[in-house]
Amino acid sequence: MQLQQPENVVSNVGTGTELTDRQKDVLNAALELLVEGGDSLTMAGVARRASCSKETLYKWFTDRDGLLTATVQWQASKVRVVPVAREGLDEESLFTSLEHFARDWLLVLSGSTSIALNRLAVSHAGSGKSDLGEIVLNNGPIAMARRLKPVLETGRDAGLLDFDDINEAFASFFGLVVRDMQIRLLLGDRHEVSDAEIIRDARTATRQFFALYGNKAGA
Repeated sequence: MQLQQPENVVSNVGTGTELTDRQKDVLNAALELLVEGGDSLTMAGVARRASCSKETLYKWFTDRDGLLTATVQWQASKVRVVPVAREGLDEESLFTSLEHFARDWLLVLSGSTSIALNRLAVSHAGSGKSDLGEIVLNNGPIAMARRLKPVLETGRDAGLLDFDDINEAFASFFGLVVRDMQIRLLLGDRHEVSDAEIIRDARTATRQFFALYGNKAGA
C-alpha cells in the first residue's frame, strides 16, 4: 500500500475562508524555498517562484511572518482528524480515527519538507531571527493537540477511554506515535521511513494507547 499525502484544507489567514488554488500554489512555493534555502526565504523570492506580485502576497498574508504562519498551517493541515460522534461510537471507530491521525502525522513528520521546516524553526528559536520557532510550535504540536483532544474527550464521554487529564492523555499519544523518529530525522538520520513502517507504527501506537487508556470496564 502506497500512502498518499492527504488533501489540505485550511483557512485563509485573516479571512476565515478556504484557501484558493492560487494561494495554495503560493504556499507550496514557500515550502519549496524553505526546503531549498531556509533563512533566505523572502516575500520577493516567493513572489518570483509563484509568479505573483509582492503586493498580492502582502494583501493575503500581511508580512513575512504572516506568510510563514500560513505556510506552517498549510503543512500541518495534511494531518487530518477523522471526526467522531458520541452517539453510536464504538471502539473500532475510535481506533480507526486515532490510527488515521497517527498515520498522517508520521507521514508528514517524516517528509523532507517538515524536516527542513522544523530544523529551521529550531535554529530560530530564541535567536531573535524571526518568530518561526513560535509559529511552528503554535501551529504544529499545539495545533495538533487542539484538534485531537475533542476526539479523545468524545471517546471518554462514550465510555471507551478512561483518563483524568486530557493533556496527559494527548502527551502519551504524542509520545507513542512520534517516539524518537522526529529527533533522529532532525539530526540527520538517513533512514528513509517506508509506507509500511508508517502503517505499522501508527497501528502499534494506537494499540499501545488503548492498552494504557482503554476503559477496561467497557462502555
